[in-house]
Amino acid sequence: MGDKPTIAISHLGCEKNRIDTEHMLGLLVEAGYGVDTNEELADYVIVNTCSFIEAAREESVKTLVELAEANKKVVITGCLAQHFQAQLLEELPEAVAVIGTGDYHKIVNVIERVEQGERVKQITAQPTYIADETTPRYRTTTEGVAYLRVAEGCDYRCAFCIIPHLRGNQRSRTIESIVAEAKQLADQGVKEIILISQITTNYGLDIYGKPKLAELLRALGKVDIPWIRMHYAYPTGLTPDVIAAIQETPNVLPYLDLPLQHSHPEILRAMNRPWQGRVNDGIIESIKTALPSAVLRTTFIVGFPGETQEHFEHLLEFTERHEFDHVGVFTFSPEEGTPAYNLPNQLPQELMVERRDQLMALQQPISLLKNQQEVGKIVDVLIEQENPESGELIGRSGRFSPEVDGQVYVKGDARLGTIVPVKIHSADAYDLYGQIVIAGN
Repeated sequence: MGDKPTIAISHLGCEKNRIDTEHMLGLLVEAGYGVDTNEELADYVIVNTCSFIEAAREESVKTLVELAEANKKVVITGCLAQHFQAQLLEELPEAVAVIGTGDYHKIVNVIERVEQGERVKQITAQPTYIADETTPRYRTTTEGVAYLRVAEGCDYRCAFCIIPHLRGNQRSRTIESIVAEAKQLADQGVKEIILISQITTNYGLDIYGKPKLAELLRALGKVDIPWIRMHYAYPTGLTPDVIAAIQETPNVLPYLDLPLQHSHPEILRAMNRPWQGRVNDGIIESIKTALPSAVLRTTFIVGFPGETQEHFEHLLEFTERHEFDHVGVFTFSPEEGTPAYNLPNQLPQELMVERRDQLMALQQPISLLKNQQEVGKIVDVLIEQENPESGELIGRSGRFSPEVDGQVYVKGDARLGTIVPVKIHSADAYDLYGQIVIAGN
């Protein structure tokens, strides 16, 4: 390592941000830097920030202030850096560099410049970069799972969302590039690949002239990975061809994360998602018919400006009718720079919280019922952790995505990072409990 400084990374935000973190780690390790998980021992701390909503920004700022108070040399990367570059440099003298969302691959060069005494602002106004299978990467997930980014950025302009402003327009990787990385991950022993982008159902539109998700899924079906999971499937992109590809490709899990945001056509129009109100019900029913075993997750925003009690009751009834397996609920966060920030009829925070709690309370018995339907079944579980005190294993079945859904608590012996058959004996609203099935029993 010689005289190169040691570097720690504090990771905040989504799994898309996590991949940026992993590439920065990979590039630093390749360049001979010592990477330490202990921020106290590191010379530099890179904080990969999130700026999606107010709560995320507050967490990012809190982390930055704590490190500044500990006299750490701080490198700020990610969405907050892209969003508030000038303010961060002005208000945090401890920040030695800010790096935008399209510049994380320049991390080694930035550290070298900082070492020579420069205070670096490395931010491309319109990000265009996307890493591929040749970019070094040091994974931070459990050994059995990896995220695989199929595209970056977004061409949609939803009224509440700052992401296109922070991450640029959609840019997809080629099918060949994605398959090559999937093979690398398989060689590393990965058992589950999670495909991510802002809108995975739009994958390929920018480079092939039309979405190519179905072709991508079929190509990944030939890679020796037991589970392929998809995040962020916009309902209009779930064409008969995509649904057929899920049906026909055994390692593609019938797990669909549909970021619906709302059900009422008036609110969807105000969100600049007018197409969705016309198709929500029909597409959800067609998915259930074509994929009876499909696990459906969605997220909703309550308290969007102008949301009346009638609009909210429409959402309650919609949630109850469709019986989603997993539902996440967010209160509306007014983001400066988005159209929704200036909309009239902003709702008080107390009312938004009340509506969020009401919707979550409605969903709980539905989630419990869905989980209870697993009792008595033998399901495949990817083992990810071991409780050091009890020796109990913790993993996930195909029904659960990491961090956002529940877990399976397992009795028995298995190696971490392996998929084992587990007989489910009980369930609650979030998690399942079971016993490993030994061959011959």
